[in-house]
Amino acid sequence: MPLSLTEVRALVAQYPSPPVVGTVGSHSALDVADGAVTEGLSSLILAQAGRDATYTRYFRSVRAPDGTRTRGCVDDVWTFSKFADIVSPAAQERLRAAGVVLVPNRALSSYVPLSAIEDDLRVPIVGSRMMLRIEERSERENYYTLLERAGISTPRRIPGPDAIDRLAIVKLPHATRRLERGFFTVASPEAYRAKVERLVARGTIAPDDLATARIEEYVLGPVFNFNYFFSPLVPREEGLELLGVDERRESNLDGLVRLPAAQQLELNDSDRIPEYTVVGHGTLTVRESILEDVFRMGEKFVDAARAQYPPGIIGPFCLQTCIDRNGRPTVFDVAARIGGGTNVHLALGHPYGNALYRTAMSSGRRVALEIRNASEQGRLAEIVT
Repeated sequence: MPLSLTEVRALVAQYPSPPVVGTVGSHSALDVADGAVTEGLSSLILAQAGRDATYTRYFRSVRAPDGTRTRGCVDDVWTFSKFADIVSPAAQERLRAAGVVLVPNRALSSYVPLSAIEDDLRVPIVGSRMMLRIEERSERENYYTLLERAGISTPRRIPGPDAIDRLAIVKLPHATRRLERGFFTVASPEAYRAKVERLVARGTIAPDDLATARIEEYVLGPVFNFNYFFSPLVPREEGLELLGVDERRESNLDGLVRLPAAQQLELNDSDRIPEYTVVGHGTLTVRESILEDVFRMGEKFVDAARAQYPPGIIGPFCLQTCIDRNGRPTVFDVAARIGGGTNVHLALGHPYGNALYRTAMSSGRRVALEIRNASEQGRLAEIVT
């Protein structure tokens, strides 16, 4: 059973003020840690053995004799043999005893079973734990159904391979690296069958995944990932904030598009089909004439989330869009937690967050600010589930 509001209140009533900010050591963990220490909170990274050097060595906090941090942002690291061990009874007891609130990222919802996060993890999560599941496209109720209820534009769905009549993208996981994308583009049923054969042969996709793959129209336009924040601590009309925008760097797609067409044709056949594995992010701003549409889109999402998954979205979330030639954003992906590209703004802050707060305000710092404010106001139970 998920944590009830009564349980949440009982847990946080025993927590120190402010609590310790914890997150899984991957994805956007450095942004969360940097934001925590900037706001005067302690940071904890939950790392996996063999993948912990970034946090235990290179970004570990170093303090002066008076306790002042002189470098780094990771105050403490707990290492597990595998990420899923975070939900073990012993680990949970340790987290609660230390007064840790968890900031969910994609690593948490990817490496720890969603059912365990929803029903077994008795540690307060900053945000809505029940919304993490909507990111799974194979679920009947997912972000597409929520976006439809919200009246937010999404790419037109194509019912099956034989209905492909324009450039389309097929969305499914990578065959072996399950957290990565096995996406591919096609423009006809014949192209679909030929590309499936080639991708299966080279081990990029698995035949069993094709049954649940989503096929949708490919929206032409640049990618803008809008990083929002919603606070339940202020009046509803003040709750939504746009902090910043990022774009993805995908391998080997980005390498391919940098080549002239003639050189692309000279590549080996196996190198001509791009892969969409995200390896980094860049920062963007958007034309100010588009901003009102961006805010309307965010408000619609917040209202739909509150109606469908009460108490709704809390804290950071990301709507990933393409913007067409008419300046209209179309949402093709959603992160119901801190986005994957927020590290591009850590320490420097997001452009719009900086303009709003008159200081360097990254997503990680905004989360920490919300935790600190809620703790000081005795309202921590309102921002966790």
